[in-house]
Amino acid sequence: MRIVQETLRRPGELAKALGALSALQPDLLLAFAATTQLNAPDLVASLRSACPQSLLLGCSTAGEITAQGVDNASCVLTAIRFDKVRLTEGCTVLTGMNDSFAAGARLAQQLQAPDLKAVLVFGPGVQINGSALVNGLASVLGTELPITGGLAGDDGAFRQTFTLGRDGVSDQAVVAVGFCGNELHLGHGSFGGWEPFGPARKVTRCEGNVLFELDGEPALAVYKRYLGEHAARLPASGLLFPFAMLGEDHHSSGLIRTILGIDEAAGSLTLAGEIVTNGYLKLMHASTDKLVAGAETAAEMAAGMLDNAGDCLSILVSCVGRKLVMGEGVDEEVEAVSAIFGSKAVLTGFYSYGEISPFKPDAACRLHNQTMTITCLSES
Repeated sequence: MRIVQETLRRPGELAKALGALSALQPDLLLAFAATTQLNAPDLVASLRSACPQSLLLGCSTAGEITAQGVDNASCVLTAIRFDKVRLTEGCTVLTGMNDSFAAGARLAQQLQAPDLKAVLVFGPGVQINGSALVNGLASVLGTELPITGGLAGDDGAFRQTFTLGRDGVSDQAVVAVGFCGNELHLGHGSFGGWEPFGPARKVTRCEGNVLFELDGEPALAVYKRYLGEHAARLPASGLLFPFAMLGEDHHSSGLIRTILGIDEAAGSLTLAGEIVTNGYLKLMHASTDKLVAGAETAAEMAAGMLDNAGDCLSILVSCVGRKLVMGEGVDEEVEAVSAIFGSKAVLTGFYSYGEISPFKPDAACRLHNQTMTITCLSES
């Protein structure tokens, strides 16, 4: 496996980058970019002209990641040439939040292959039920196949996000690539670093990923009460105070849910993934040190699964809520991950509105919020 990476930060840099990318003749070309960069008039056409044999895959972001740190208005292009691993690709249009499960199933049908070993998927960051999307993929591919990826961002605006796939750039498409062959080596890790506080509140009414009531009260009223002065900045301030999901026995499920939107009239909260009726939710907060330690743990988990020392691509998908908490210290979590992998890995990735990964080896894939999720690819 060979990897070439180019980062575009200023006008006029694309032409120079295309030469290096084209020379590799990549099988896969990943693009993580600010919305303006991804929608630049000549980007997709230029990539297709320079790398006609490449599968294009990527999305818009709330920040772009490389080993050099975090950018906020760039386009990171990472070209990968495999020696033995084969690829399948899929793309489907998401017609609305209620279509999320079916969209996942449609996408999975396109990706299937006898020797399919892993799937990398990117979806819109708004008007989607991310956990239903993951469940739809698993309904066809099975719960044992590793599925990783994330939901696109738009720099924290939560208005319009974009994905890049075989049909170009779209604000409604879910896109994915499947990796086939026993020569693929995959590592993955996902960890948060957030800490719960306050009492656990029972979910007394919810529908999918919309939370209507906690302890019999309108969920929005309960949430505002806890946020105090931060409530005036909802829904943006909700990224700083996600929910920990607990089971009926009050034990943590390991999942965190971010608030994506509020409905004042209904008194409801829209979360990034599904909530369990009769379960419990508990507010969470974090510090930079805790989040950096969480990123380091995710990297250790992913690195520990790799069993060869060849070139490695590490795809980092971190939640935009983590970025808001860390502020100017956001580079620290990327530096922590880079230190774990050292010079053997090329890092790419983005800040997202939802992260997709199994909890641990041999666990089912889930939608996460507020985590650093890492996918490592190498080839024997």
